[in-house]
Amino acid sequence: MTSNNSSNTALVVGASRGLGLGLVRELLSRGWNVRATERGALASSPLRMLAAESNGKLHVYSADMNVPADMTRLKADFGAVQLDLLYINAGVSDHPKQTAAQISTEEFQHLMLTNALSPMRAIETLSGAVKPQGSIAVMSSMLASISSNTDGGYEAYRASKAALNTFMRSYAARAGAERSLLALHPGWVKTDMGGPEAPLDVTASAAGLVSTVEKHAGQASLVFVDYADQTIPW
Repeated sequence: MTSNNSSNTALVVGASRGLGLGLVRELLSRGWNVRATERGALASSPLRMLAAESNGKLHVYSADMNVPADMTRLKADFGAVQLDLLYINAGVSDHPKQTAAQISTEEFQHLMLTNALSPMRAIETLSGAVKPQGSIAVMSSMLASISSNTDGGYEAYRASKAALNTFMRSYAARAGAERSLLALHPGWVKTDMGGPEAPLDVTASAAGLVSTVEKHAGQASLVFVDYADQTIPW
């Protein structure tokens, strides 16, 4: 990526609220051109209201990452647009004390679909729009670290994010090429998922995440790091 952020274009998949919306705000504040998705199509949504104030810097698309046809349509809508950054923001959780024996099959399937399979399907579909030396990032979690799991909890959520990381390593092995690939931990953030007791607000986490993406731009490697660019063991 060049140092002139006004020439950079990012797509944030899953930007209706929380960290996704925070990422869009941060990228815009740094001069990026941003395209972002949300599942709804309300003109009064925070994302679409932000677009109305962006002087054409933000374009919003209605798309559900869990619907492959939506990702295919999104790719077609892009036409010749080339991305410097594709950021897949996805995450649903279960109860922290729920064990593998207690979770229902339906809830487990939803976690795996939303946190692991759909992000990778989106990457497979949209990666052709990413420049050869662009960046692809996914919202992972430090709970995905297998070697750091010494206290348990969030069993299904951990498993889904660990699956996402494994998908990313497989993708890097066969398709990484010159791109920077990032599995990113946003920190414990005050969102609907993180709760009000989290130490980080969305603005601080998003700023760190974007800085980390920009720092690794142009580096042909896969990293697993947090919002402050601290390495997390796989």
